[in-house]
Amino acid sequence: TTAATAALKTTPSSKLSQLTESLKLEHQLLRVPFEHYKKTIRANHRAVEKEVSSVISSVADVADCNEPSKEDAVLNLTSLVSRLQGLKRKLEEGSRTENLQAQRCRARLDHLESVDAENLSEWNNVRLKRILVDYMLRMSYYDTAMKLAESSNIQDLVDIDVFQEAKKVIDALRNQEVGPALAWCVDNKSRLKKSKSKFEFQLRLQEFIELVRAENHMRAILYARRHLAPWGATHLKELQRVMATLAFRSNTGCAKYKMTAPRRTHCHRTASGSWHCLCHTPSSTTQS
Repeated sequence: TTAATAALKTTPSSKLSQLTESLKLEHQLLRVPFEHYKKTIRANHRAVEKEVSSVISSVADVADCNEPSKEDAVLNLTSLVSRLQGLKRKLEEGSRTENLQAQRCRARLDHLESVDAENLSEWNNVRLKRILVDYMLRMSYYDTAMKLAESSNIQDLVDIDVFQEAKKVIDALRNQEVGPALAWCVDNKSRLKKSKSKFEFQLRLQEFIELVRAENHMRAILYARRHLAPWGATHLKELQRVMATLAFRSNTGCAKYKMTAPRRTHCHRTASGSWHCLCHTPSSTTQS
């Protein structure tokens, strides 16, 4: 940033080196909120575009009606007004979310621009608190992390909401609920594909295996045809091995086809890794 660059030019060599190294580590500080800001804008645009298209289609249908009765006309107009009011609420909610994301980006830019030789110690103290909050979040100490962020007034400089969103998905997986994780995969489908993530595939495998464990073989076969077959081109060997579990009971002694907890734990770890990759937060040890 401009202010940071100016500070570097007027800083003694010892502090210059320290300041330069500190700023080199701040890439993620800006990237995480910026990526979320872009994601929010895209999601809002898709939602509004879909709703507007639907409303326009409804208006066209009403216009095509040949001499509708007064009651039908009033009913159609009332329905359209209700949908337009709903669209307005969505626009307002989307705008608030975008403004919050923009505020976070601005706060982090201001934080980086505030660094200079005179306040380097104070700036590093704030940075230390940010690192502590990040560590606590990764170790699942959410309440402590939130209290430290609030007491230090650095809420806009840390990514508590990102980790809380991840926690909901991972907690659901621990409870053998893959719905929230699959919903997240749908929301991030293009980004997961771009990063060549196997997260959705692992979730689908886990759902299939749970059906086999429950000895619900017909449902398992139907599930495989619908959700696993599309992955055949890229994951054929793994699919063949998993499909073979249909021939074994859940308590089989054949280690290769045991349907035990380690696979669920693998899903938790894959979830964490995929989350860090898409959210642009460095991965580290996460509790399983």
